[in-house]
Amino acid sequence: MKILIIEDERELLHEIKSYLKKEDFICETADTYTAASEKLSVYHYDIVLADITIPGGSGLDLIKIIKDMHPDTGILIVSAKNSLDDKLCGLDLGADDYITKPFHLAELNSRIKSVLRRRRFNGAVEIVHNEIKINPDNKTVYIKDKKITLTKKEYELLNFFIANKNRLLTKESIAEHLWGDNIDLADNFDFIYTHINNLRKKITSAGGSDYLLTIYGMGYKYID
Repeated sequence: MKILIIEDERELLHEIKSYLKKEDFICETADTYTAASEKLSVYHYDIVLADITIPGGSGLDLIKIIKDMHPDTGILIVSAKNSLDDKLCGLDLGADDYITKPFHLAELNSRIKSVLRRRRFNGAVEIVHNEIKINPDNKTVYIKDKKITLTKKEYELLNFFIANKNRLLTKESIAEHLWGDNIDLADNFDFIYTHINNLRKKITSAGGSDYLLTIYGMGYKYID
C-alpha cells in the first residue's frame, strides 16, 4: 500500500517514513503545501497522512483536493493542535481519523491499518475472496486453507488486486503503487508481467482459480 506523508517537521517526517517502510508500506513525502498538491495532482495514494499546519497552506485545504480527485483515498490528519474545531472540520471534510502529536509510531501504524481495513475491506480483520484468505497482520495467504508462500511484491500485488476488484489497472498504476512514484521514469514496465505471472502460477498451483484477466494493450483486471 502506498502512503503520502505530508509533514514539515523533518525529523518527524524521517521517523514516520522509516517506521512505515519497515511495515512494508511504500512511502512518499511532501513538506510543503505546494509539494503535496503537486504530488496529489499526479499520483494516487491509498492513505494520506496530512499535517494541518504546513508551509504555504493548510492541510485542511489538501483534504478538499484529495476528496475531489481521489475520493477512495483514506485520510489521517496529523497535527500538533489538540483542537476540537480542527478535528471536527477535518472529519466533516471527509478525513477518516485524527491523531495528535506527540504520538507513538505503533499507534499511528495501527490507525493506518484500521483506515485501510475500513476503506478497502469493509473493516474485516481478514481479507477473504472466495477460496483466498489473507491475514494482513502476519502477511500470510491461504488457498483453500492451505498456506502458500509469496514474495513481498507478490503479496502486495494480491492485496492491491483484491482491493480493486473488477477495476482496470494499468501497468503504470500497479508499478506506482508497489514501487513508488519515481517508477514512472522507468523505460518500460515489462517487469510487472513477471510478478503477475508468478503470482498467478502460485495461486493456481495451490488449487485456486485464476482471477487475473489480462486486457492486452491496457493492463489487468482482477475479476470475481
